[in-house]
Amino acid sequence: MVVALILAVYALIDCLQTDSARIRSLNKPAWMAIILLIPVVGPILWLVTGKPGAQPRPRPAAPKAAPLPPDDNPEFLRELRNLDDEHEKLLNEWEESLRRREEEYRKQHPDPNVPDPGAGAPDEKKKPKREDGGAEEELRKRGDGGDDDAR
Repeated sequence: MVVALILAVYALIDCLQTDSARIRSLNKPAWMAIILLIPVVGPILWLVTGKPGAQPRPRPAAPKAAPLPPDDNPEFLRELRNLDDEHEKLLNEWEESLRRREEEYRKQHPDPNVPDPGAGAPDEKKKPKREDGGAEEELRKRGDGGDDDAR
């Protein structure tokens, strides 16, 4: 008789603590009535058919392989080499383009202060020498024309 009472108390407490959504077959008040009204068979029925079954523990997922650090990852290193090659190619193209444009600019706009390497030394014979030593030209540059009395 004591065993039946302990079994009934255990089954009743277990039924009260179980979530209503997890109870199988009947609803919670019906199971409590069965446990209390049918002395030995009620608690056994609850434990066998009404109580939710033990849920299997979820298996832990197989641990994924940790990603390789970048300096050990061959795919990452290959991508870096490809990027370096592309950047080197682009840089060479830019340098070649710059050289070509500078050359074209020099051909179109020669610098008068830099002697043309193909022309040789400047020719002094092209300028006629004046007997006065170029004093008249110097006065014209200054703007006074040599008129000292006009002051």
